Amino acid sequence: MKYSIGFDVYGTLVDPVDMGQHLENLIGDRASEFGQLWHDKKVEYAFRRGLMQQYADFTVCTHQALQYCLNVYQISLSPAEQQQLMARFAELNAFDDVIPGLKQLVQHGHHLAAFSNGPELSVRKLMANSNILPHLQQVVSVDDLQTYKPNPDVYQYLVERLQADINSCMMVSSNPWDVIGAKSAGLKAVWVKRSPSKLFDPWEIQPDLIVSDLIELATLLNT
Repeated sequence: MKYSIGFDVYGTLVDPVDMGQHLENLIGDRASEFGQLWHDKKVEYAFRRGLMQQYADFTVCTHQALQYCLNVYQISLSPAEQQQLMARFAELNAFDDVIPGLKQLVQHGHHLAAFSNGPELSVRKLMANSNILPHLQQVVSVDDLQTYKPNPDVYQYLVERLQADINSCMMVSSNPWDVIGAKSAGLKAVWVKRSPSKLFDPWEIQPDLIVSDLIELATLLNT
């Protein structure tokens, strides 16, 4: 069966926690901890804005989450320095399995799209810089609807943008809440369990597939 597949971006195609030397220069050996808090907070802020119906794009959520983390770690940065750090999000690297996995999926006729909370122009820039964009047919952003995942409307929008039958439309994400959101909206959904220590939320909704990376996904869908 050929699928139209939406891939979550941050955490699934690229690693939002790995800001490397940019965070190490700020906080030394606590860089990974800082990066994780930054990621978690920006997702939390998007959730809040979606529930409150007070939309601001994901760049705003990311910047406010950065300011929160700077306060937590008692780091002072000028507005210009904060913007320089924000700009590094356009330079995140693809996970090692992503491009090989996408290539295999394209070769077998699946239709692939990045599907993100981030604004489309920002996501396109990131996908281009990480060399992922040539392996995608589309980039779809929730920004078009002025709300966030896991609102069911955004998953229906993905189906519409991909011009797909909902039974052949699949969401692929490393975030359990994203998988649950897609499944509850009627799509098929795959959880990319990128670490053995990751846990899936104990809800009544379960993924259709669990894979460790996109190469495994391609193997399963192409057999």
